[in-house]
Amino acid sequence: MDDEPPVKKYKPNTPSNKEGGEKVDWKQWKAQKKEEKRLRKESSLIRKLEKQKLKKEHEQEVQQEEKESKGRAYTLSVALPGSVMDNAQSPELRTYLAGQIARACAVFCVDEVVIFDDQGDNTRRGTYLIDNCGGEFRGVGKKGQACVQLARILQFLECPQYLRKSFFPKHQDLQFAGILNPLDSPHHMRIDEEVEFREGVVLDRPCRSGKGSFVNCGMRKEVQIDKQLQAGLRVTVQLNKNDNKEGKLYNGRVVAPHVPRTEGGLYWGYSVRLASCLSAVFTECPYKEGYDLTVGTSERGTNTDQVTLSPFKHMLVVFGGLQGLEASLDADENLNVTDPSVLFDLYLNSCPGQGSRTIRTEEAILISLSELRQKIAAVFSDTSTG
Repeated sequence: MDDEPPVKKYKPNTPSNKEGGEKVDWKQWKAQKKEEKRLRKESSLIRKLEKQKLKKEHEQEVQQEEKESKGRAYTLSVALPGSVMDNAQSPELRTYLAGQIARACAVFCVDEVVIFDDQGDNTRRGTYLIDNCGGEFRGVGKKGQACVQLARILQFLECPQYLRKSFFPKHQDLQFAGILNPLDSPHHMRIDEEVEFREGVVLDRPCRSGKGSFVNCGMRKEVQIDKQLQAGLRVTVQLNKNDNKEGKLYNGRVVAPHVPRTEGGLYWGYSVRLASCLSAVFTECPYKEGYDLTVGTSERGTNTDQVTLSPFKHMLVVFGGLQGLEASLDADENLNVTDPSVLFDLYLNSCPGQGSRTIRTEEAILISLSELRQKIAAVFSDTSTG
């Protein structure tokens, strides 16, 4: 009938008391279903959050592994006498010779260059003192002047171009440095390059209390670091990846110079050290553990092809001058041995059957480091896979 009230129909899956035919308390049933739905959502959300957490932890582990695999833990040092400069006939050729040595060291990722005096003139005077800012040098006699010039040119070429005015005033040793080929190493950045690490110089600018110093890193804007440092210092800066590029300044933090190498796997240039004699190359090692693998080079050494390197942390390769390592040994009053091979773990000839009576030091560096490169790579590939 049209005037009869509509009858509520129950769906087949609607809960009811089938035996007694009693009606269900709908409010209670809906509340129960609502609670079950809420619990399901919470459970799903918890599972989702746990999944995201595990994914994030996995990504962090992968990033850490990549960081460790990218980094280079070992160092490579090269030592050579400053007297190699005396073999050049003019100031231009002396400068160009130093540039060849710098390029060879950069190409093979040398971390430290040690220049020692093999003339015996400064043995009793202690080590040279060298100022990166190009100031005065002490403890150098007439014969040691070649060591100083070589060191100065090597430092000049290693320094990024945008920092050279801050650290290298005009000097006669750098008179012809403009003709040299640049190293173009990874830390020689262009102005608009977006990278994680940069070299910079601390500026002489006042900063607020609790804020760090300002640094010129060769970019269009200055970088504010996390510490207050003395103006004029050269620093390695790690830039903030999440920095606001529209701001007036970039932000970063000061890190140790080895961090780009050990964490980023980047070659970050070489340091230069002056030693008064051959023995000072070993005794004044900047690493606490010292050099754990030392290699001497000579035409009287063992064929490099017959040698396998053992794992090491700090490797030193020493080259002789015009008269070889024997002359350097004779000029050192601190050493009482006559055979230079006893000073080294390995005494190698990297170019057996040479077609010239002599191999110049700048040539020996290229030959020896190219021979050792594959052996060094084999050591650390075996270590990582083993």
